[in-house]
Amino acid sequence: MPLTLHVAARVGKQYVPYLRRHLRSAHAALRSTVRELSVALVGDAEMSALHERFMGIAGPTDVLSFAIEQDELARVVGGELVICVPEARRQARKMGTRPEREILLYALHGLLHLGGLDDRTPAGFVTMHRREDQILTRLGIGPVFAPRPGRRDNHRRDNRRNGER
Repeated sequence: MPLTLHVAARVGKQYVPYLRRHLRSAHAALRSTVRELSVALVGDAEMSALHERFMGIAGPTDVLSFAIEQDELARVVGGELVICVPEARRQARKMGTRPEREILLYALHGLLHLGGLDDRTPAGFVTMHRREDQILTRLGIGPVFAPRPGRRDNHRRDNRRNGER
C-alpha cells in the first residue's frame, strides 16, 4: 500500500531527505497498513511539552506516535510521529552512529507502535527490537540491537526515557 508521507522539521532539516527515502522503504518492508503518515522533527522543549501532555512524564523522549485514523478493521491507516532530534543526536554520539540513522530508528519504532507492537513488556521489547533489526538490515543499515562482534558492550541498551510512548 503506497505511503503518503509528510515531514516537517523545526530542527534537523538536513535529515529530512534521508528519513523520507528510508522510511518509505521501511514502510514497504513492513507491509504497514498506514497509508498516510506525518512526521515532525522537534527539539527538546517541544518534545518535553508533548511528553508531559500526552504521557504525563516530564522531560523529552525519543519518539511519540499518534494514531489519527483507523480502517473498519481497527488498523491504523493514518498516523503522526514526533521525533526529538536532540535526543537522536545524544544517542547517536553515545552509540557511535550517525544522527540520521537514530532518527530513522525512532521513526521505524513509531511506525511499529502504530502497527500495534508494544515494547513495555519484556516479550514485547524483544519482539519489537528484533523487528527493527530485521527491517534495518533489509534496508542495508544493519541491526542496532542484536549483538555485534567486536563491541565491548556487545549489544545496544535501550535508554529511552521511562520506556513509554
